[in-house]
Amino acid sequence: MFRRSAHAPMTNAPAPVPAPESAPESATPPLPPVRLPSLTGLRFLAAFVVFGFHLHAGGLFTGTGAEGVLAAVFGQGATGVGFFFLLSGFVLTWSAREGVPTSVGLRRRAARVLPNHVVVWVVVFAGLAWTGGASPLAGVLGLVLLQAWIPVQEIYFGVNTPAWSLSCEAAFYTAFAWLLARVDRVPHRRLWALAVGLVAAVVAVPALALPLPDGLEYWFVYVFPVTRALEFALGMVLARIVRAGRWIRLSLWQAGALAVVGYVASGHLPGTFGYVAGTVVPLALLIPATAAADITGSRSPWRGRTAVFLGEVSFAFYLVHQVVMRAAEAFGPREVGLAGAIGISVALLGVSLALAWLLHRLVERPAQRRLLRPRAPA
Repeated sequence: MFRRSAHAPMTNAPAPVPAPESAPESATPPLPPVRLPSLTGLRFLAAFVVFGFHLHAGGLFTGTGAEGVLAAVFGQGATGVGFFFLLSGFVLTWSAREGVPTSVGLRRRAARVLPNHVVVWVVVFAGLAWTGGASPLAGVLGLVLLQAWIPVQEIYFGVNTPAWSLSCEAAFYTAFAWLLARVDRVPHRRLWALAVGLVAAVVAVPALALPLPDGLEYWFVYVFPVTRALEFALGMVLARIVRAGRWIRLSLWQAGALAVVGYVASGHLPGTFGYVAGTVVPLALLIPATAAADITGSRSPWRGRTAVFLGEVSFAFYLVHQVVMRAAEAFGPREVGLAGAIGISVALLGVSLALAWLLHRLVERPAQRRLLRPRAPA
């Protein structure tokens, strides 16, 4: 069934958030009293394009006459991971409060990420061990989220392939306090210059990787936590820009249109330039524009109940969807027509969402309640 593959100006600009009078100009302003549900809703779209990318890479639609359509829509779906890296930096910085240790925010993130990861990893590794396809080294490194540091595809994509990005996230979280201390020292007037510099660094990465062998070049550009940390840092700077009231007059709809154009255009860039560099600018504009829409109360299609629900289960969906695809590959029919491919795709999406909901309800939320429960005073 599958063929394996290597893989209008904004009507209301965000209101400036004044810094305390006693605070230096470079200090991060107080957190505005507003939630950002649209960013939650938008998360599922990023997870969905990754799902589509893996569906396309699996070759389900090969020979059906629709593979060109799937390639046009999902061929660049792997760039959705860049959205998550930018979003992580943005959200952690947005929620950072003066006087509250950064470990508090990191503990919340860990309570959300690690239980899901461990459960899915154990299930997948047990299945691989049963079929004789388990690699102990890939298993250990993946379980402790160190796999992305090893430039060997069988390791960084080993066991549950999407978890390689969690290896990067773990590195980002570890460095967050150090990064935040430095980003907070940047005066407000220089934040945009820093953002532009980080974008330039992201664009330079594939150029620097050109002399490397193909496999190492791909790892350095797309998987290596150090190079992907540039996007995380950019997300942090963008959060400070929004909190400082220095966001530009770019509406959510305009940013969305730019993101679509960048997504499509990145597929026509040479070499590894399309993996990250081609979409970093539109994604870096989309996230703060979406946040600004929630701050100002502007219209947003990502704020509805369904969108937010899907966003809440998107992390679990991201972790389980390729496991479902592998099971379908192992037990499903080898050759199907267009109608069969569409039906299987819908079934894969439905099963992945159902398992994601169960993982969210039975693992993620209970683990968060337990791990984040206030400790009784001594």
